[in-house]
Order: sequence, then C-alpha cells, then structure tokens
Amino acid sequence: MPQPENFAKGLSIGIIMDGNGRWAKKRGLPRTAGHKKGAEVFQDITRYCNSIGVESVTFYAFSTENWKRPYEEVGAIMKLFGEYLIKAFDYEKENNRVVFLGDRSALEPKHQKLMNEIETKTAHNTGMTLNIAVNYGGRQEIVRAARILAEKVKNDELQPEEITEELMSAHMYTCGQKDPDFILRPSGEKRLSNFMLWQAAYSELVEMDVLWPDFTRADLDLAIQEFNRRSRRFGGI
Repeated sequence: MPQPENFAKGLSIGIIMDGNGRWAKKRGLPRTAGHKKGAEVFQDITRYCNSIGVESVTFYAFSTENWKRPYEEVGAIMKLFGEYLIKAFDYEKENNRVVFLGDRSALEPKHQKLMNEIETKTAHNTGMTLNIAVNYGGRQEIVRAARILAEKVKNDELQPEEITEELMSAHMYTCGQKDPDFILRPSGEKRLSNFMLWQAAYSELVEMDVLWPDFTRADLDLAIQEFNRRSRRFGGI
C-alpha cells in the first residue's frame, strides 16, 4: 500500500533480529539456514529504510550472550557476518554511514580490519546511519562509558559532579546520534534482551508476531504506522 509522504522521514529505529532458529526448526532445516535467510532480510530492510528516509537504524546482529550458543552455530553466524553484513553489502552505493557497536576485540582480526575500513570509508556519507551491533550488550556499553569517565576523574580531567546524562550519552557507541524512536522486536517476544538500554529510555516498543526471516517491507510499514499512532509524552501529560 502507498504510504503518506515522509511517513518515516527522520526516524531512528532499533531492530532486534529475532527468530532465525525457530524459523529454520519449523522447516526442518539447520539453524544456520535461518541465520542465512535472516541476513538476506537484513540487507533488504536496510535498503528499504534508506529509501523511505529513515535517519538511522540499529540492527542487533550478535549479543554478548550469544557466545553461549553451540560452537557450530556461533561459527556459522560469524561466517555470515563476514559474507553478508560486511563483504556483500555495497555501503558506498547506498551512501550509508556505517557504525559497528560493541566490543570488536573478541572478533577475528580479519573482521575487525574490515569493520574499521568500512567505518572509515563511509564516515562522510550523507545518507542513513546504519548501526550494526556485534558482540554488543547494553549493560556492557554502560559499564564501558562509566569506566572511561572514571578514568578521567582519576586523572583529574573531570570532576564527579560534572558527569551528566549528556556526558554519559557522549561516551556510548551511538555518540552524536538520535536515540531510537522505537525498538522493533519481531518473533512475538516482549523483552529488550540487553539491547540499547541507555538509548531506549523513552523509546516506544513495537512487537510483531513474525519471525525475522519472514519479515518484509510491508511489516516494517505496519510497525512505523503503529509508532506514528503513539502519543509520546516523555513523562509529561
């Protein structure tokens, strides 16, 4: 269905890509097949977000807790990360600015190198900001920011009373970016799962009963329509 002009312009969206394993299980396929299909959906939804004027979108690709999964599955996800999320996507053509959120030190050196190169090459792109959260955890991000500020206090570069919400935000991975207007979780689950805990303080939550590999552009339209119907009061009346 045609959408009103500018219905998504300027939005910041966080997306928890959930349901890959269940999608595969329902079809009698290995979980890796679900992750492969999910990576294809990631690419399509990224392009669509860019085309409808979304300001920034953050995809939760791999959490700090996901290392607990079977070794084979983690290996397959990391392989797909290199093939789909890094190598196969033409970020330059899309004019996206790409930022990777999370502790990349635990990733393979070749992936770290590619991530650094992509961030550098796309830093001055003027299109949508595409955040990809890999080895990311909301609590870990807040602890990291607190440690940086604590070190500054220790070195007499900062006084404790000078630490504000704005200063904390400036030390998050999303420094300088707009907080998400809404967090989207497909698959029917109703939790944040350690995703953007600082940034989501006043984000709307939109849940959809569709597994990520089945997610379509039409589903995103429905999610945006749901958000646009919300009344955001930010603690006011």
